[in-house]
Amino acid sequence: MSVIELLHRRRSVRGFLPKPVPRELIMKILEAASRSPSGTNMQPWRVYVLTGEAKDRLVRETLARREQEPHREKPPKPFGEYDYNPEPLFEPYLSRRRTVGFALYQLLGVAHGDRAASWIIAGRNFEFFGAPVGLIFTIDKSLQQGSWLDYGIFLQSVMLAANDVGLDTCAQAAWRHYHDVIRRICKLPDNEIVVCGMSLGYADDDAPANKLTTERAPVESFATFVDAVDRVASPAEESHASV
Repeated sequence: MSVIELLHRRRSVRGFLPKPVPRELIMKILEAASRSPSGTNMQPWRVYVLTGEAKDRLVRETLARREQEPHREKPPKPFGEYDYNPEPLFEPYLSRRRTVGFALYQLLGVAHGDRAASWIIAGRNFEFFGAPVGLIFTIDKSLQQGSWLDYGIFLQSVMLAANDVGLDTCAQAAWRHYHDVIRRICKLPDNEIVVCGMSLGYADDDAPANKLTTERAPVESFATFVDAVDRVASPAEESHASV
């Protein structure tokens, strides 16, 4: 499968089979993704691979933590160590976020405005959607925006490499809400912060959530082709012309 075919095939999977993923396959994916470019080859990524009892413990303790939230509408504080979006969000990004959210909840039978049901559905994030492998990605908190840009390239590489070997993924920024639980279980050093999590496994094609198809804006709406620019006179030429 070509890279372009992989890009079109990749999707966020929210329902996985319990089929185990061999460690050798996980290593193969991460080794391939490590070839991602980064400024001056800094390679700012750190990955914690959770399976078995370690993953189950993270799921248990995170779900228990969620139940401590009395209103069950937002995750308990601390929300995260960085802001993913500005709030309130503005257009066209607000409409895009609402569209995918409404479409997903409709597939899952959640009525618009049913916060109790949406809270339960959102909790599936913290079960890694049933995937046998949970990945937690961290970065040194002292690194700046350039390294975060590099990190995004690495995450895409992980997802494409997984697709190439017959696996699926779902990148989950939601895991940053519970960075304190992750820190305790994964024993993160103080200098690392949680970027996101990711579910990894074999997709359950019968899961309703996996019927979701998201749209993309056409190229014409975000790309500007600059074929030529008007010639601008130099300061010396402007000075001569004014004499």
